[in-house]
Amino acid sequence: MKENSVLRLKLNVLRQLLIMKIRLLYLIFQFFIFFSGFSQPSVIRIDSLLHVYYKSSVPGAVIAIAQHHKTLFKKGYGESDLLTGKPITSDDLFNIGSLTKQFTAFALLDLYYQGKFSLTDTLGKFFNLPPGPASVRISQLLSHSSGIPDHYSFTDTSKIKHATDQDVLAAIQKSDTLYFPSGTHYRYSNTAYCLLGLLIEKLSGMSYPRFLREQVFGPAGIRDAQVFQTGRPIPRRVTGYDRAENGTFIKSDADESLFFSTEADGGIYMSMNDYLKWCRALESGVFSRTPMIRKAWTGQTLIDTAHSLWYGDGWFIHRPAGSTQTIYHTGSNGGFRTVVFLVPSLDYCISIFSNRSDIDLEELVARINQILSIPDNSFIKSGPLESFIHSWPIFAPCKETRSFSTSFKKNLNAKDMVLN
Repeated sequence: MKENSVLRLKLNVLRQLLIMKIRLLYLIFQFFIFFSGFSQPSVIRIDSLLHVYYKSSVPGAVIAIAQHHKTLFKKGYGESDLLTGKPITSDDLFNIGSLTKQFTAFALLDLYYQGKFSLTDTLGKFFNLPPGPASVRISQLLSHSSGIPDHYSFTDTSKIKHATDQDVLAAIQKSDTLYFPSGTHYRYSNTAYCLLGLLIEKLSGMSYPRFLREQVFGPAGIRDAQVFQTGRPIPRRVTGYDRAENGTFIKSDADESLFFSTEADGGIYMSMNDYLKWCRALESGVFSRTPMIRKAWTGQTLIDTAHSLWYGDGWFIHRPAGSTQTIYHTGSNGGFRTVVFLVPSLDYCISIFSNRSDIDLEELVARINQILSIPDNSFIKSGPLESFIHSWPIFAPCKETRSFSTSFKKNLNAKDMVLN
């Protein structure tokens, strides 16, 4: 009997060692596939592809590809401002739209791990709100499962040029309804993240911009990033543009959109050089082993069972069974569009900041990934998945969308979906 137990123990150890070896070989295989793909011909193909998307005399983008603390590709295309004709560079500051949410989530989780609050705490503990919104848990705001009403319909816009997160709170204080019982469904919410920004201020005793600067940007080596604040100049600031039906570009920036200026859901301006520092800090740098990033990259709300798509804390997470996990997010604010796509097992990151709203960045990322033979190319939009990773989040309007119902139906083919 004792010999059988010892034998079973040995077999179990051997089995575990075999599994570890298989996983190691798989990662090595992925590594060599990637680097065999990133050759000079691949660089030429990527550059040629980007020149098709972005011409020299129109609004453009900056693109960066990095792995293992090395920037493998980084280049600007097009102009940062059509009035000056200045070419886009990796030092220019773009509004990064909803990529801001990953910084907001990280900052709040930092306070959580300092013991400042519990994720099961409700909004009513910190803010004077009607019973419905007051009952929402902080964790549900982070993972877009709160059901909290969008602030757009309740905001008094008569005396506001640039809305703030405080205006969002004032709007929610006027509504006692939830779209659904909190924690039961997924519904993307800019409102939720504006409230989280105010919570960061209440818990830390600092303004949202200051807390990011001192506790998040600083440790990551980010020096130039700023949060939009009315009247405060932003050096090397890029101008955003929409494209009219006749093909001309129309300025679409803070002065053209009332809700462009809310902070914690989409107010950060950042250069590509600084964003690369952030990606390095997350994947293999100062933040890589922190509980904040482990929590943020863990799926909290299931969005789509068929595609195993989740929302964590500030990130979309795609983790199909037996395949490589990918993590990503898009951003959309005024004429700005942004995207970041990570493969943590490869320490791979591709990010694009664009100052024109008419380019499909998800499609562009997919094309670049194909050129580089990225093993799990889950970012290619197909079927229902498009609804969940498109720049317009499902069921909820981006803050800059002027006619959401029309845009929703046009872009997501939402024939059977009911808008709230």
